[in-house]
Amino acid sequence: GSLAFMNPLSFTFYDLFSPQFSSVPGQHMLFWLILFKYACYPRLCFYHIHKLTIGASKLWQKNPSEPSSLRHPSPTVSKQNTVTTSRYFKHCKFLCLSGPRFLITSTGALYILDVQNEDGLYNYRCITRHRYTGETRQSNSARLFVSDPANSAPSILDGFDHRKAMAGQRVELPCKASGHPAPKYRWLKDNIPWEPDSRFRQTVTGLLIENTRPSDSGNYVCEVWNNYGTAEMIGRLYVKQPLKATISPRKVKSSVGSQVSLSCSVTGTEDQELSWYRNGEIINPGNNVRITGISRENLIMDGMAKSDGGAYQCFVRKDKMSAQDYVQVVLEDGTPKIISAFSEKVVSPGEPVSLMCNVKGTPLPTITWTLDEDPIVKDSSHRISQIITSEGNVVSYLNISNTQVRDGGVYRCIANNSAGVILYQARINVRGPASIRPMKNITAIAGRDTYIHCRVIGYPYYSIKWYKNSNLLPFNHRQVAFENNGTLKLSDVQKEVDEGEYTCNVLVQPQLSTSQSVHVTVKVPPFIQPFEFPRFSIGQRVFIPCVVVSGDLPITITWQKDGRPIPASLGVTIDNIDFTSSLRISNLSLMHNGNYTCIARNDAAAVEHQSQLIVRVPPRFVVQPSDQDGIYGKAVILNCSAEGYPVPTIVWKYSKGAGVPQFQPIALNGRIQLLTNGSLLIKHVLEEDSGYYLCKVSNDVGADVSKSMYLTVKIPAMITSYPNTTLATQGQKKEMSCTAHGEKPIIVRWEKEDRIINPEMSRYLVSTKEVGDEVISTLQILPTVREDSGFFSCHAINSYGEDRGIIQLTVQEPPDPPEIEIREVRARSIALRWTMGFDGNSPITGYDIECKNKSDSWDSVQRTKDVSPQLNQATIIDLHPSSTYNIRMYAKNRIGKSEASNELTITTDEAAPDGPPQDVQLEPISSQSIRVTWKAPKKHLQNGIIRGYQIGYREYSAGGNFQFNIISIDTTGDSEVYTLNNLKKFTQYGMVVQACNRAGIGPSSQEIITTTLEDVPSCPPGNVQATATSPETISISWSTLAKETLNGILQGFRVIYWANLLDGELGEIKNVTTTQPSLELDGLEKYTNYSIQVLAFTRAGDGVRSEQIFTRTKEDVPGPPAGVKAAAASASTVFVSWLPPLKLNGIIRKYTVFCSHPYPTPGRETSPDSFSYRIPNLSRNRQYSVWVVAVTAAGRGNSSEIITVEPLAKAPARILTFSGTVTTPWMKDIVLPCKAVGDPAPTVKWMKDSQDILMIDGRRSIFSNGSFVIRTVKAEDSGYYSCVASNNWGTDEIILNLQVQVPPDQPRLTVSKTTSSSITLSWIPGDNGGSSIRGYILQYSEDNSEQWGSFPISPSERSYRLETLKCGTWYKFTLTAQNGVGPGRISEIIEAKTLGKEPQFSKEQELFASINTTRVRLNLIGWNDGGCPITSFTLEYRPFGTTVWTTAQRTSLSKSYILYDLQEATWYELQMRVCNSAGCAEKQAKFATLNYDGSKYIFLITWLATNEGLKMLVTISCILVGVLLLFVMLLIVRRRRREQRLKRLRGKPKFHYSLSDGVFLHTDDRSTVLLTDADFGETSKQKSLTVTHTVHYQSVSQATGPLVDVSDARPGTNPTTRRSAKTGPTTRNRYASQWTLNRPHPTISAHTLTTDWRLPTPRPAGSVDKESDSYSVSPSQDTDRARSSMVSTESASSTYEELARAYEHAKMEEQLRHAKFTITECFISDTSSEQLTAGTNDYTDSLTSSTPSESGICRFTASPPKPQDGGRVMNMAVPKAHRPGETLEVTFWSLGSAFHPMPRLMRKMHNYICVLFKIPFPSPPLSFSCIHLPVWVELLIYTASSQ
Repeated sequence: GSLAFMNPLSFTFYDLFSPQFSSVPGQHMLFWLILFKYACYPRLCFYHIHKLTIGASKLWQKNPSEPSSLRHPSPTVSKQNTVTTSRYFKHCKFLCLSGPRFLITSTGALYILDVQNEDGLYNYRCITRHRYTGETRQSNSARLFVSDPANSAPSILDGFDHRKAMAGQRVELPCKASGHPAPKYRWLKDNIPWEPDSRFRQTVTGLLIENTRPSDSGNYVCEVWNNYGTAEMIGRLYVKQPLKATISPRKVKSSVGSQVSLSCSVTGTEDQELSWYRNGEIINPGNNVRITGISRENLIMDGMAKSDGGAYQCFVRKDKMSAQDYVQVVLEDGTPKIISAFSEKVVSPGEPVSLMCNVKGTPLPTITWTLDEDPIVKDSSHRISQIITSEGNVVSYLNISNTQVRDGGVYRCIANNSAGVILYQARINVRGPASIRPMKNITAIAGRDTYIHCRVIGYPYYSIKWYKNSNLLPFNHRQVAFENNGTLKLSDVQKEVDEGEYTCNVLVQPQLSTSQSVHVTVKVPPFIQPFEFPRFSIGQRVFIPCVVVSGDLPITITWQKDGRPIPASLGVTIDNIDFTSSLRISNLSLMHNGNYTCIARNDAAAVEHQSQLIVRVPPRFVVQPSDQDGIYGKAVILNCSAEGYPVPTIVWKYSKGAGVPQFQPIALNGRIQLLTNGSLLIKHVLEEDSGYYLCKVSNDVGADVSKSMYLTVKIPAMITSYPNTTLATQGQKKEMSCTAHGEKPIIVRWEKEDRIINPEMSRYLVSTKEVGDEVISTLQILPTVREDSGFFSCHAINSYGEDRGIIQLTVQEPPDPPEIEIREVRARSIALRWTMGFDGNSPITGYDIECKNKSDSWDSVQRTKDVSPQLNQATIIDLHPSSTYNIRMYAKNRIGKSEASNELTITTDEAAPDGPPQDVQLEPISSQSIRVTWKAPKKHLQNGIIRGYQIGYREYSAGGNFQFNIISIDTTGDSEVYTLNNLKKFTQYGMVVQACNRAGIGPSSQEIITTTLEDVPSCPPGNVQATATSPETISISWSTLAKETLNGILQGFRVIYWANLLDGELGEIKNVTTTQPSLELDGLEKYTNYSIQVLAFTRAGDGVRSEQIFTRTKEDVPGPPAGVKAAAASASTVFVSWLPPLKLNGIIRKYTVFCSHPYPTPGRETSPDSFSYRIPNLSRNRQYSVWVVAVTAAGRGNSSEIITVEPLAKAPARILTFSGTVTTPWMKDIVLPCKAVGDPAPTVKWMKDSQDILMIDGRRSIFSNGSFVIRTVKAEDSGYYSCVASNNWGTDEIILNLQVQVPPDQPRLTVSKTTSSSITLSWIPGDNGGSSIRGYILQYSEDNSEQWGSFPISPSERSYRLETLKCGTWYKFTLTAQNGVGPGRISEIIEAKTLGKEPQFSKEQELFASINTTRVRLNLIGWNDGGCPITSFTLEYRPFGTTVWTTAQRTSLSKSYILYDLQEATWYELQMRVCNSAGCAEKQAKFATLNYDGSKYIFLITWLATNEGLKMLVTISCILVGVLLLFVMLLIVRRRRREQRLKRLRGKPKFHYSLSDGVFLHTDDRSTVLLTDADFGETSKQKSLTVTHTVHYQSVSQATGPLVDVSDARPGTNPTTRRSAKTGPTTRNRYASQWTLNRPHPTISAHTLTTDWRLPTPRPAGSVDKESDSYSVSPSQDTDRARSSMVSTESASSTYEELARAYEHAKMEEQLRHAKFTITECFISDTSSEQLTAGTNDYTDSLTSSTPSESGICRFTASPPKPQDGGRVMNMAVPKAHRPGETLEVTFWSLGSAFHPMPRLMRKMHNYICVLFKIPFPSPPLSFSCIHLPVWVELLIYTASSQ
């Protein structure tokens, strides 16, 4: 029903719920009460306890059962929510609903959890409170009927059609349904299933969205279902952006007069109202103001005035929303300012004058010029110009070219812009006769100031004076005369005094003056005598005069009302007579109220006077009070309103009862209030409110008015007595009564729940009787049945209201079985929760719970009996993890036991394993690694699926913390293995292993202890000290190593030492081993500087060496000079020469020369650097004994041998210089001495190698003293030089062996060991170049990097380990040896790779763990790191047909990754890139999200269903088939061509005898010699072989050390070659050493060396080579240049020593012994290098096209030595690594006799087999290589080829 109160406060109450609501005990209940404006209901007893503001956070709880509901949404109020929802109250029990079962939602709903029977015993009311006024209102009452559950389909109780929300707010979308069993809910947005996330949350009563976004707008569907049906609710959500206005620009700074533009951008709406304000006042378009744009968003203002500055606001309004923004507009003062200007001056006639005025202002001002207030006229003599400076100033010039007397006067510069005006003036005097410009008459206004100017021209003049009526001015205080410029000022002009004629008199000369007069007329403005309107009342007459008491006539007088002319409709009469005007109104009314203004005007001015007319009106009723009824408990308004002027005051009075009224003032309070229109509001009518009420109106105008009325209070029908609950036994008679009270007549009716009981129905009888003021109604039921259980209500109804009483009748029956569900499942327990079924209206006495294993029968069930009926949940314990159980229940009451409940099948959760892993074993595999192996725990102890393991290890050492370090790994099977790396060396570790499943970690295995393997010490011995104790001994001591750096058991110490000789060479490197930390070295060279290093060694090997220390042995007496010579130079003079002692044993201080005949004379001392002495004054033909002694600081040494000499007059030529060896570094100047004496003086000549006399050229010359000088010595200068001195009496000769030292040859570098972070290199030194190796420089670089690092290495080292390298990375290495000459050639670049590979994805692992409609979980466990930690992970995905990838990047790899927000039923492309330091790996995949119903989306079938898809498939298939056929044809053609080629080759002669006895080249059996076709010619021609050392091998055997992972260590390979092998053949660009062997026609007995290599002392003809003979080799000048430039990064040439040894080995063959060779070398670049040696080539081979060669030359090219054979085969070059997958085609020929091979074989001639190689990687396309074969191998090949 509805009840409306219309005026003056309108509100309506709607009761939209039925009188009763039913629910089931144990379920949940939801009350809703719809309340518009304010709602109230009588008889509510409450007190205010708690408020919940609408829109605040809600209290929700999941509803597992059917709800029943009453609704109470938010009251509809004005712009803001001003109503606060209080708690619900139980009617007449004075109880506030509280506790965990009662929740009040933000929309005012009451939610009752777990409804109990007693919840139906009360009435419920809702209380609302106004937030600001504190006013409270109550609803009517409602009852809850708790009944038996009945199966029913869901029915929507609460939903929404549309809902609006602002972005960023929280919104609740209600959806609540009833039904049994409890329905389930699902939400869809735009027909897409919704998934919970951080912002969306499904609550008890709907969907809650936090922080809404505009994208949340859309249609929402709430689907509800249970076993008996479905229902749905559809609503639309509109999310709006908050209205926001933004003005741009944000800062506005401009100048007065400029233009300002503002723009207001609006977001949050499209159709808004926009207005502009300045300083709070609205801006309207005008002359200078424009508002443009569709929404008036642009404001443009021109010519800004200074007053236009301030705050500008943009206001935006849309419906009830508004927003604004403002910006401050700052206007700088742009008023013109005079910066500089002209000054007063005096000029002569005809003189030019220039006047300047510099003005600043914004906008730029306009400048005008005047002379004596008259504008200057431009002519030929007067010109005006203007410029604008860089500072923005305006400079104006007035130029007068020919000044005349009339040009004199006051010049004024006037600057004007929109911001203001400024002027500047100064007088310019022009010499000439003075005169006065004509003056005009002046009109002055009385009361104001007036100026009169006397303009004088000409100069000079004496004075300017003013006269009035012949009186000199001034003659009063109001007159001021300015004599300097002739101006007269009249202040406060008065007509009587100041009007008249004024004369200006100028004294031109002492006796001469001139004058002019001007007349001043004074005008007087009007003056109105003030007037005021008296107080008038309505209907009176008015007369008001306006009198102008002074002012010049004629005067015009007008009137205005409120600033406008008085309209004729007002009936106002105006009378004007001369200087007066009157205003007459004959009948005053309210319309005459206003401000009246009298305006008087004359020629002088216009003045006005204003007064206000107020018309007063006495009060009168607009609405008079009248008798009316009020209903108890409801609100009533007693209407009364009045009008008048001033506004009248209304006062209410009250007289209680119906007797004679005795009115008393009413005390206003919260219940009784006076409304703004004068009506009286009684919010809650009580019985005592009945009586008379008086409304009195007054406003002090006329008499007061009043009116009374009577209020009658009516009582609605109310139930005063009824039983709340009652019990009945089935089949018994039952009576129920209720008592009603209220206004008669009262009607009482009975209802059974929602059905009205008809008294005529069978089994129901209704009787009614009146007892006093009460009515008693009785309902009789006979007999009762089960269906009678429920709620009965008696309704009392009269004309003023109704009430009801609810009686619950209970008929008792046996219980129904409970409905059980799972509350929680754990590993060893299952928590149950059940819902009590129908209890038969008899209390449940207990429950029985049964549980069994799924595989067992119910006979072996475990029972729990007599569970308390107060419980609705229980936990079954002592279960086994990961097992499946069946559970059911029974309910019991006093009647008996129910049927079995629904049966549940549950699997318990996994638990942490109860057993440890089995068979845990440890195996140390290196000094830093331990391999751990184990097996899974026993099956019954796993408690689930084993997912992984944790390995705990800890260090048992002094520094260990004994805490386990944990490593987690995933399981791979029943047997596991893991290697722990980066452990400490030779350290004891304890380890345990634990198994893990989803539930946790199991117990650890028993700790096992092992020790990592020994390693070499990582630090050198410290504090190494050495002291020389004698000339031959040094004492050394050092400190031992700390245990943590020893890395093993100390086996001893090794001392490495060598002598640093005086010539810069190094002595033999020796070492001594000891177990003590000290050692004495003996047997050392005297006074020699020794380098000493100490290292410790363990069983694993030598440790790190200490830094070199240098100690010199003590000094001792020297040895005897190594040689002495004496020769006669004349008859009385002898020269003595000697060599230094072989063992100096110290610093030679001097030499002493002794000469005796027969007795020794005192020794003659010489300086230590002199090695000859002249002994004069000897006797002729007498023999003398001569010897020499060396002296050091330790004393005199032994004497040399004693020689005899005889002075002779005819002395034969003798050479004092000794024969011997001279060693010098290359590129230096060397002097070979040859000091000869004799009489006469001998002549000296030099020869080399016993050949002709040496040529003297720019590099070689002979000094006058006989010394031979070689400048810039080269390697080819090495050899034996003979110096021959001769005169008439004899000849003498010495031989000097010149040895030129060159940089050392390249070492042979190889890789001996690799780990994930280190590479160990070892090497074999090459030839030292004639000077001891001083050290090595190791260079390394990453494969693709140009940055090289380097390490210096001691000369005694033969291996080096580089630490802290990147895992799985290729590195390049080179090694350079250094000797006294300098660094040698860089070794061949070798490459090695640290252990580790790129990541790989295991094929056994599935990439996609789960896929649904919008999300995919990726399984990343399948990624194997390859032994190197993952450094980056990049994932990209996109739908098919799109180009934009969605990218995710991580620095580490997790076990899984989830892709969110995918499109439903869509195919995606996925690509992953995982990188570590070894490289990157990629994986591509495709997947499809599921359809809406969860089915798989098959894109191909859909695609093929279209004609276009089918055409595309056919096209692709045809292309693939065509490509496959073409590939097969190419293979067939290639195979046939190959067979034909082989057939042609087999048809050639197998043996070809083309070589004469002699020249054969021999290499190792692993090498191959390359031959060209031109090398097989006629035997009559000069024979030669062109050979190339190009060994290729496919595998590397272990010789010098373990070569780990052959594919990762590629000695001798060039990185450029390796990289280019992937991209195809490229032109080789490298230097190669070219060697030629030439067999000359003549037979020469001596070896002829035409290259740079030095040979031993020449052997006589016919000498035989011995096994001990060897060739030592040094490079040529060209080679030197290449070596000095260290060209080796692209070099593939071998060391020179290896080639020389190869030829030496060939020469030692028996058949080649008598062959003579010439060895030459040059550098070539295969196709483009510069020719470096002479010679031409008439033919080309398959290797090069421009190689210098000639007939009979055999050319060799070699690759670097193979590291494994470096120690075994000294004459073999290192081969290139032949990579797996590279094909090799081989064809054989034998180079024996083609016609008679066997005789040749029987003569034991060595034959060669030639191999034709065809190699697919960058190299010559064809190469012939020949290898030497033993006889038995050749026989075998011959037999096979014959067959």
